[in-house]
Amino acid sequence: MELSGTDWSSEAAEGVPGVPPQREHLVVIGNGMAGCRAVEELLARDAGRYRVTIFGAEPHVNYNRIMLSPVLAGEKSFEDIILNTHQWYRDNGIELIAGDAVVSVDRAAKRVTAASGRSVAYDRLLIATGSDPFIIPCPGHTLDGVISFRDMHDVDRMLAAADAGGDAVVIGGGLLGLEAAHGLSLRGMKVTVLHLMPTLMERQLDEAAGWLLKTALEARGQTILTGADTAEILGDGKVEGVRLKDGTTIPASIVVMAVGIRPNVKLAREAGLAIGRGIHVDDHMVTSDPAILAVGECVEHDGNVYGLVAPLFDMCRALADGLVEKHSGYRGSVTSTKLKVAGLDVFSAGDFSGGDGAEDIVLRDASRGVYKRVIVKDDRIVGAVLYGDTGDGGWYFDLLKRQEDVSELRDLLIFGQAFASGGGAADPKAAVAALSDDAEICGCNGVTKGQVVACIDKGACSLDAVRAGCKASASCGSCTGLVETLLAVTLGDAVQSGPKTMCKCTGFGHDDVRREIVAQDMRSIPEVMQKLHWSTPDGCSSCRPALNYYLLCALPGDYVDDQQSRFVNERMHANIQKDGTYSVVPRMWGGLTNPRELRAIADVVEKFNAPMVKVTGGQRLDIFGIKKEDLPAVWADLNAAGMVSGHAYGKSLRTVKTCVGSEWCRFGTQDSTGLGVKIEHMTWGSWMPHKFKIAVSGCPRNCAEATIKDFGVVCVDSGYELSVGGNGGIHVRATDFLCKVATEAEAMHYCAAFIQLYREEARYLERTAPWIERVGVDYVKARIADDAEGRDALAGRFLYSQSFSQDDPWAERASAHVQHAHMAEFHPAKALTDGEPA
Repeated sequence: MELSGTDWSSEAAEGVPGVPPQREHLVVIGNGMAGCRAVEELLARDAGRYRVTIFGAEPHVNYNRIMLSPVLAGEKSFEDIILNTHQWYRDNGIELIAGDAVVSVDRAAKRVTAASGRSVAYDRLLIATGSDPFIIPCPGHTLDGVISFRDMHDVDRMLAAADAGGDAVVIGGGLLGLEAAHGLSLRGMKVTVLHLMPTLMERQLDEAAGWLLKTALEARGQTILTGADTAEILGDGKVEGVRLKDGTTIPASIVVMAVGIRPNVKLAREAGLAIGRGIHVDDHMVTSDPAILAVGECVEHDGNVYGLVAPLFDMCRALADGLVEKHSGYRGSVTSTKLKVAGLDVFSAGDFSGGDGAEDIVLRDASRGVYKRVIVKDDRIVGAVLYGDTGDGGWYFDLLKRQEDVSELRDLLIFGQAFASGGGAADPKAAVAALSDDAEICGCNGVTKGQVVACIDKGACSLDAVRAGCKASASCGSCTGLVETLLAVTLGDAVQSGPKTMCKCTGFGHDDVRREIVAQDMRSIPEVMQKLHWSTPDGCSSCRPALNYYLLCALPGDYVDDQQSRFVNERMHANIQKDGTYSVVPRMWGGLTNPRELRAIADVVEKFNAPMVKVTGGQRLDIFGIKKEDLPAVWADLNAAGMVSGHAYGKSLRTVKTCVGSEWCRFGTQDSTGLGVKIEHMTWGSWMPHKFKIAVSGCPRNCAEATIKDFGVVCVDSGYELSVGGNGGIHVRATDFLCKVATEAEAMHYCAAFIQLYREEARYLERTAPWIERVGVDYVKARIADDAEGRDALAGRFLYSQSFSQDDPWAERASAHVQHAHMAEFHPAKALTDGEPA
């Protein structure tokens, strides 16, 4: 099919509005990371130089292929890994032809033809067809359920398999295979990794680091079989298992092949271009046809092919320079590999095989699980392998690339940059400032220090601006600290703080930290601080409570609450007042009480000389003036009467306010008091990002003020109107209507789902009102009202979490042995007198 009425090599004849005439037409085959990055580099140099058409075999816009693993693991969505949206193509006048693979190139006519029959002429052609996954041609390799791991289609197939449950076998213990295994494990599958070689990632890690990696993965539940030679994939039409050559049989419902990739040269070969292992290119990425260029994993340059991102981006820069007649030339790449999977940090660079004249410098720290090995030859670093602590990987790699003489640093080299540069107290800003301009900062997007600084020089004054400008720190976020330091070094006080940074202790935002806690399966505050490179040894009063909450939310029943990371009111289970005494609020379910409870409260007031009892806005009684040392006894007395903590002090469910409803009120339409009691029994004890209040009104007269609560129920004749995000504080905000339901059970189910969504996605100390204003009520409706499956899952996670959290802290702290253990916290220290030892 000829493209309708056009000769794409003669742009002037098209009469396209707004398009300058006489521009050469650059056609790109490949909408992946290399093809699009080449176009980005070209646009940065001369946006009007070429008219650009991009063909993509996949039906998607350009996305970050190396972030497929987080998508598989459930840590990111596809939208999160998009590099260029449809708007980007439109804004730059680029025609994207997605989902239509080019199948032939007519070099004589300078024309390409796609699978659909679409034919387009070119002046310059760029081939960026990447690589194809290698499939072991063993018996059974064509069975349904044998999957590669290369694109979104593969991820979708794996997700569908994971949803069905069962066992998975991953063939290949390299970087890609381990990431696939990690993702499938997180999706609930029992995973076995088969690796032909004796150690995992043998091309990146030495034996010691490979063993550490294998041990750690096994500790996370995966089965790792090394030296495993696949004989056959078993099954009758569909995968049922794998048999090894030693006779071992492993059950499996899917088999993921991740044993390597091969440059995709089919199109170039059929076009008659010079081919070796890849498409032959010169230093300017020009093929054997001067009108055709090639870039990325499909090319062979100087005898080398590359499967990592950084070399591809180096090629793209050289290619773009050539396209604008400012030839710089590509001279090959020295590569490094950084892997972060299942919370494990691994780094390698250069040649770690050792050999004649090479010296190994090794550091092992078994208690920390750290292994470092730097290989030096002729006073230059030639290779490095790091496991467990990869913080200095970039520094070693920079020294390696620059071939710097390290003889004066040798004794301290293995301890890292801080020590080698002048001791443990060395200024980290100075260390980053000392990096060369071509030192890689962001491995995900191949961004160097020089590019980050150039982005800052062009006006980027915040972390978000740098992310938007050059994409550093825009993917996995592990380089965020480096980017923050570069901002500080370059701009000093002119740095604009990003709104998402948790506190001064870290460059990570709340959302980043929550994501990394799940992604890396982190289980303690020290672990989070260690792995996310906290700049302070123990955090601060801002980040510790937030981390404690995020871990509690992520790991119900597993994470042990860190009391020392709570604010004083939560530690004391009471509200401290301005005179230093405390107020105590027992829970009254749905606002109800009885003589026994009232008598117990009266007794406590008299016994401890409480000067005031106040009815709160949440229908409870607040006993003021309790001394700190009397708190355990007060709790014990109230507890003996059957009362539990009202959590009036906590970032938690506070009250469920009700009116008398249909039982007593002439206008009541439903049993609002009974529903409020049920909701409070379901939700009490739940820890939240901030305090959380609920109300149930028995009729539209709304006596319980349900429309200014975090979750409100207004009973009407035909059911229950649910609304969310109200706030009666300083900034009064009426609720947003969520939906209407027919039954009490539905009202409670939606309430549980909404609370869990808020618990999982709001930032610590963010009330529901600002959270909803930030994410939009339509988003909340889509997650709660419109998505039945998602709603059920949220409610299920909330109820599961509640099975671990409804322990009354008063009862626990008032018990004899706990009270004794905490006496020092509640009783003031004895005053020192002259002559007593301090």
